[in-house]
Amino acid sequence: MEIPLKKSLITGAIVAASVWALGAAPRQRVADDPAIPPRVPAVFPSTWRFPARARASFAPHAMVASDSRIASEVGAEVMKQGGNAVDAAVATGFALAVAFPEAGNLGGGGYMVIRMADGRVAALDYREVAPLAATRDMYVGANGKLTGESVIGPKASGVPGAVAGMLEAHRRFGTLPIAKVLAPAIRLAADGFTVDSAFNRSLSSAKYRIANYSGRPLFFADDSAPAIGSRFAQPALARTLQLIVDSGAVAFYRGSIADSIAAEMQRTGGLITKEDLARYRPMWREPIRSRYRGYSFICMPPSSSGGTTVTEILNILEAYAPPAPFGSADEIHAVASASQRAFIDRNSKLGDPAFVKVPAELTSKTYARVIAKTISRDRAEPTTHFASQIREGAQTTHYSVVDRFGNAVATTTTLNDLYGSGVYVRGAGFFLNDEMDDFTSKPGTPNMFGLIQGEANAIAPGKRMLSAMSPTIVLDPKGQLLLVTGARGGPRIISATSQIILNVIDHRMTLADAMSAPRLHHQSLPDSIQLEPGGFESAVIARLREMGHFVYEQRGIASAASIMRVKGGYDGLDDPRSRGGAAVGF
Repeated sequence: MEIPLKKSLITGAIVAASVWALGAAPRQRVADDPAIPPRVPAVFPSTWRFPARARASFAPHAMVASDSRIASEVGAEVMKQGGNAVDAAVATGFALAVAFPEAGNLGGGGYMVIRMADGRVAALDYREVAPLAATRDMYVGANGKLTGESVIGPKASGVPGAVAGMLEAHRRFGTLPIAKVLAPAIRLAADGFTVDSAFNRSLSSAKYRIANYSGRPLFFADDSAPAIGSRFAQPALARTLQLIVDSGAVAFYRGSIADSIAAEMQRTGGLITKEDLARYRPMWREPIRSRYRGYSFICMPPSSSGGTTVTEILNILEAYAPPAPFGSADEIHAVASASQRAFIDRNSKLGDPAFVKVPAELTSKTYARVIAKTISRDRAEPTTHFASQIREGAQTTHYSVVDRFGNAVATTTTLNDLYGSGVYVRGAGFFLNDEMDDFTSKPGTPNMFGLIQGEANAIAPGKRMLSAMSPTIVLDPKGQLLLVTGARGGPRIISATSQIILNVIDHRMTLADAMSAPRLHHQSLPDSIQLEPGGFESAVIARLREMGHFVYEQRGIASAASIMRVKGGYDGLDDPRSRGGAAVGF
């Protein structure tokens, strides 16, 4: 994908900087920082598909890492023009809505964790909410089974929060005019970008989701996705973005864009009304602040479960034992057992704090010490032993930003499934989410990610559905920025985020190794450890089975985008499991 050069904000200077940052030229780092300890070379099994000791992108001043090279370039250029990390995060988010519509969006929502260089921290919740017409059992058919309407189609969509959230972040922390921040996204939509194989493949695989709704004429004009090498423009989306520049969130939530959303819902049988849109508000929340082996974390609180669950996992591991060698049966047993117990709490106790009381103990060290004592050194315990109180993919996108001033932003945003509900708002140019599936549609029945959740996350009008999104900022023992991270992939987001942190802190890996390392996932139910194929020695897997773990292999445990402070600047990396993303800096 590319931005038309004659109108691009991406000047020759930033293109050169991007090429250098991506490793095409030797690194020329500024003076070493003696406070940063050396990293330990990782060792992975010979069967693992990603080699150890790979190199991340490097930049001495500022960096953006995302699932879209175009969007990363846009964010870097905005910072080069004098914008800060929040300006860049907002610009990147709107560019993702154009160039990465499978997950970048105007019709979805997300979370943003911010740490300014002066020490201010903030957490912004712009998660979608259930429409006023939503009911607790709306997806349960007459036969008592789930209908599937929470996954595809107009009834799957919650009220979108992305536009309100990004504009609110810019209002509070941005420095550049919003017109300058959104200019690259408007140009991308109006003039188009060159279709690459990843974009063509993504659309082709989602034809079944899109083709029955209003997006078909644009995305499948000749009954197939835009050809590789063709230019793809979205004039309706360009008009929508310009309206947002001219009138702000009012245009989206009360003006002509709201009219288009409500009309699409009425045509297709959806629930979102103009009243729903007018009532929507993003929420500033107090971030979760925790520590692990001397390092500090800034995480997202509910309605996201990510910060709570990542914190609980790390607290349990800290209380359980010193870290075992990476990839050993002891390490996998410890991480899986901690994850199992944290997910039990996540699935039964967390929800929108406006509707349920979230137990404060879940992020406490005292509670973690109690939980850690339930983990045997050599034996797995079944989830049912602990979970009597429970009665009941890779579809998101994450990006990380650090600017030259030391400000940092971790943002995770989503439509839920790829291209959301498949419903496209004609005249406005974007897809609507299918986030209603993240509620507990029927206690005891898995959602699309296999999560079996409790009453705390039941559907209610105006309620935010629980999320696994885990945007996280890590500080070193001296309180300096170390890591900005997060991931896409449903509940596997929590596993990927926590394990990248463990790789950096416990195993002293470089960012490239921490991101490339094989991952595992345990979400309590189904009661099993998911391992990435080829990433773990056969003797280790055999030992885990002897301990009583059910182990199976499945490719691709989430996809992350991270930035880490290193000597002389920043390393940045989009996950090697991803396609088409990049870290770009200067």
